[in-house]
Formats: sequence, structure tokens, C-alpha cells
Amino acid sequence: MSRVPARIVLTAEEENTLREWTRKGTTEQRLVDRARIVLLSHDGLTVEKIAERLETRPARVSKWRQRFAELRMAALSDAPRSGKPSVYDEETEKRVLRQLDEPPPDGYAQWNGPLLAKALGDVSDDYVWRILRRRGIQLQRRRSWCITTDPEFGPKAADVVGLYLNPPEKAVVLCVDEKPHIQALQRAQGYLKLPDGRAINGFSHCYKRNGTTTLFAALDVLTGEVKAGHYARRRRREFLDFMNDVIADSSRAGDSCHSG
Repeated sequence: MSRVPARIVLTAEEENTLREWTRKGTTEQRLVDRARIVLLSHDGLTVEKIAERLETRPARVSKWRQRFAELRMAALSDAPRSGKPSVYDEETEKRVLRQLDEPPPDGYAQWNGPLLAKALGDVSDDYVWRILRRRGIQLQRRRSWCITTDPEFGPKAADVVGLYLNPPEKAVVLCVDEKPHIQALQRAQGYLKLPDGRAINGFSHCYKRNGTTTLFAALDVLTGEVKAGHYARRRRREFLDFMNDVIADSSRAGDSCHSG
């Protein structure tokens, strides 16, 4: 006597959960396949129709239909496997992090993965790197900062920040900076002839020096627009010329200019 296929009738909560699994891109593919089998069963499709639509074996469809009928949602997850016991534990991670607080070996400026593994003795290089990545620790990255010695720095900074956050009415607030001594290089243009007769235009490694140039730039704090100008020299005169150009542009826009 043939076995009667298990009938699948989902609750609203089960159906919503399974449909969410099929829509999420982060759900494991095996769970998505099982969810689709159950959803199609709920829609009334037979085992053969489901297998044909999902391009799988009828025996696989019948297996997950039957499991779901017996254990519901819990049946769709794989049973826990014993597997190989973990060699490392939370204490191993703590040991790695504690070792970073110790000075590196003689002849080394800082720690790296192999050095940490060698110092610990019983931890592999791969596991050390895994801990560092999980903690977001990048041993080669350097961070630096400057501490001002100006006792009036706080009030000065507050004035500038306050101007940026609350500029005067109908004013344009600019942040101005400069970069002097930029080398003005003129690279020689040439071409590379290929074996098939074609030629590729480009620039060669040769170049001609044309002195230096100075860059002035003004950032409009409100709009984010940057106004820039190149000058042959870096003097008060060139800076005033640049600011006059900036003010003229602002005046044409019908605004007054306030530099900060």
C-alpha cells in the first residue's frame, strides 16, 4: 500500500518566516530550498510537481515534507554535528591580546602574526590572524595626533566652529588653505608601437621641470563648493588676488563674503 503524502498547512507566522527566508540574500541556500519545498506543499502542489519546479529529486521533496509535518520549523535546520573538537577557546584569544601589550622581541619594532604565534608557542599563525581580523586590529597601521600648546586654542576653535555652524545672515563662510611648492612637471608625450602595427599614445617617464606653483583653495562651508587658484609665487599679493577673485564670484551671486 502506498504511503499517503504528508499534508502541509502553515500557520501565518510560519508562512511569513519561510517567505522571508526565500527573499533574504543572506539565508543559506539549503534553508532556502527547504523553505520553498514547504511553501509549495502549502500551496497544494504534489511531490512530483515540486520536484519538477525546483529541479530536484522527488525523494528529497518527500523527505523535507515529512520532516516538517513531524517537527515543524525545527525540522528544517540541520542536526548538530559532533565534528572535531576546537583546539582553541576564549582563553587563547585573551592570551593573544595580552601578548600584544608586551614589547616585541629584540630587533623588531612591532608585533606581527608569526611573531605572536612563535611567542605563544601553541597557537598557529592562521588563528592569530583570525583573532586580529575579528577584533579589527591592524598591526601595520599607525595613528598620530597633534596636541596644541596654545592655551587659547579652545576658545579660538569654539569661535571657528561656531561660525561654521551658525554663520551670519546673508554671509558666505569660507575655509581657506594653501599648498605651496608644488612641482610643475611637464611630461613628454609619446607612443608605444605594438607587434600588430598599432600604436598606443601615452606619457613617458621623462619630464621637464617648470619650477613650482602654489595652490590656494577656499571651501564654501555651506555648499561644499571649492574655489581654487594656481599662482607662480606665494606672497601676500597672490593671496589677496585669490581672495579678490573669490569675493568677486560671491558678489556676482549676490552674496556678501565672510572669510573664516
